[in-house]
Amino acid sequence: MDLTLALMRATFKLDQVQDDGLTTVGTGWLVTMPAATAGHAPQFALVTAGHVLDRMAKPHMMIHWRREDGTGRWHREPAPLQIRNDDASPLWVRHPERDIAAIALHPPDPVRDWAVGFDHLADEASFQAHDVQPGDEMLVLGYPRGLSANEIGFPILRSGRVASYPLWPSADFPSFLMDFAVFAGNSGGPVYLIDALRKKPGGDGKPQAAFVAGLLAQQVVMTDERLEIGIVLHASFIRQCLRLLAARQAEV
Repeated sequence: MDLTLALMRATFKLDQVQDDGLTTVGTGWLVTMPAATAGHAPQFALVTAGHVLDRMAKPHMMIHWRREDGTGRWHREPAPLQIRNDDASPLWVRHPERDIAAIALHPPDPVRDWAVGFDHLADEASFQAHDVQPGDEMLVLGYPRGLSANEIGFPILRSGRVASYPLWPSADFPSFLMDFAVFAGNSGGPVYLIDALRKKPGGDGKPQAAFVAGLLAQQVVMTDERLEIGIVLHASFIRQCLRLLAARQAEV
């Protein structure tokens, strides 16, 4: 299965109705935990932007699962997921410096096979080895304004070009910019690269790189004006967040 289709299946709408009647919406996606700490059975985490969960004040949010039946038909099956303890403390782990959160969960049986492998998350070497540069096109999945691609609840696929330089080291440049319009509900979505999009001189058109480059954190706004620029946090920080979550799970 190619990375686009895999991420399409692994990405889900998250929402919670607040006391004022407004709905907080975000995008989350399933990832397997690091192999070194996962034991014999795969463990799974939902990754999203930290501020998405911060804004959900109630103990449970809704995650809009999907299921394919034996006839090839899809079904949307929203279900509550606990994100806070009884004392309102968070059940997720947040990266200590970046707007990234991960929460351990047990997805339904048909869904767990769709989780993105931990090794598909780019590290510093991925960007350098594949010479990722400004102008390269990347794809992003999400739910702008809570909108789904269809009644089954699949995410909407968008694209944009890398709009900033330099891109590494991530310790100095923890985020990069993408030239595309971002809306509420997109936050937390996976941003990924497949080499076939880049069409570099001398390339044979065959995909060589296929990895998650980062997580869409927010849009750029100046003096209340949206600049149609997205801020993407490097996937190396998602890796770090998942390792923190794995360490906490090992203590339980």
